[in-house]
Amino acid sequence: QVQLVESGGGLVQAGGSLRLSCAASGRTFSRYTMGWFRQAPGKERELLAAITWSGGSTYYASSIKGRFTISRDNAKNAVYLQMNSLRPGDTAVYYCAADYSIAAMPPPVYWGQGTQVTVSS
Repeated sequence: QVQLVESGGGLVQAGGSLRLSCAASGRTFSRYTMGWFRQAPGKERELLAAITWSGGSTYYASSIKGRFTISRDNAKNAVYLQMNSLRPGDTAVYYCAADYSIAAMPPPVYWGQGTQVTVSS
C-alpha cells in the first residue's frame, strides 16, 4: 500500500498563507495522481486540486483557483499545497490522496490522516 502523512496545518489569520505538505511512502509514488481534499464538520468532502504523476496536468476547484497551488516533488515523494489569501471559509481538515486518477466520486484509494487548517477573521 501507499502511506500518506500531511503536515503544515494550523491557525492563521484571514489573508495569510500556509503550505501543506504530504509525505508519501512507496516506490511507486510517482505513478499516482495526487490530490488535495478538504472537509468541514457536517459538510461534504470537496476536491480542491489534483496533479498528475508527471506534474504536467493540474486541476483546481473554482473555489480556490488563483489562491492555491498544487505541486509535487517525486524525488522527495512529496506533494504540496500552497495556500494564499486564506479566508475563514477555508477552515477545514485538509487531506492528501493518491490514486491512478483523482475524482470526487468515487473517492481515491489512498488517504492521509488529515491536517487541520483554521482561518480566523
